[in-house]
Amino acid sequence: MQVYPNRFAASLNKGLQPFYLIFGDEPQQKLTAINQVRKIALQNGFDERQTLVADAQFDWQKLLEATQTLSLFSSRQYIELELPTGKPGAQGSKILTELSVQSNPDILLVIYGAKIGKDVQNSKWFKSLDKQGVYVPCYPLEGNALQQWLMEQMRIQGLHVSPDVTQLLSEYCEGNLLAASQEIEKLCLLYPNGSPTLEQVEQAVVDQSRYNVFQLIDVLLAGDSQKSVKMLYRLESEGVEPNIIMWALTREWQVLRALQASKQLGQPINWNQHRIWKNRQGLYLSALQRLTPLHMQQLQQKLNTMDNALKQSQVLRPYVELCHLCLLFIPMALENFALN
Repeated sequence: MQVYPNRFAASLNKGLQPFYLIFGDEPQQKLTAINQVRKIALQNGFDERQTLVADAQFDWQKLLEATQTLSLFSSRQYIELELPTGKPGAQGSKILTELSVQSNPDILLVIYGAKIGKDVQNSKWFKSLDKQGVYVPCYPLEGNALQQWLMEQMRIQGLHVSPDVTQLLSEYCEGNLLAASQEIEKLCLLYPNGSPTLEQVEQAVVDQSRYNVFQLIDVLLAGDSQKSVKMLYRLESEGVEPNIIMWALTREWQVLRALQASKQLGQPINWNQHRIWKNRQGLYLSALQRLTPLHMQQLQQKLNTMDNALKQSQVLRPYVELCHLCLLFIPMALENFALN
């Protein structure tokens, strides 16, 4: 059974399941979910906790032994198994499947790790455990989902703030929920009355937002010039190689050009051919409305020039050039703008 992190606490309050599968790329939600299970497990008599890490050298017999040997001091056993790759291998898959058949009410097993794909979710061991337990996918939060998470966390901590404060925190901590939690804790210490103003929050919090190249692409497709520049600045500060961004921009130009060609021929867009899922189709349609064939031609020329310059190590300030390129996706009239 799949339960999202914002509903996980309510699910736990309805009763513990024998298995919990907590996977994703968002560490704060993952840590929160694990801590929630620990708390409820302790309240239900799971007094002893064992932690195992299923790395390349892991002996899966240790997991079997942990589930079959109860402590002298506790009648109920709580086991956490970290599965870094999300793939237990042949032996691990067999043992996990066996455990799903032989579930014990005195054994609680939590398996957690990084983001997993459909191949893992469709595997026999995963389906067997999921059928009797709970799967919690922990994905990065953006936009309204991020703001709702911030509001809920501040409510739990006793903070009562204006929507402007929530918006500010979402901008400063986007892509970094761990930093967001720390900033909320700091606000609680600085303003124990629970009602800091926007000005007070601006002075207290630090911009700790984190982004990846794929998020930058979505912002460019949406036509948000201000946010795209901020993302580039953060990516540069994190040491992301310019070639990676260049690859992503070139790929998106190719996709947009193919979509534009279909549109000019009066053909329906084959989204599946370009592997563009429904939740992102609106972004591409928005970009196609803004970018004319002339804009695409200018972009192509600039991309080719930048690509050659990077390969020959002739770019002194690559992120300035990349910013110029990104703004042409908006588009902005920068083709004659001097970069030095």
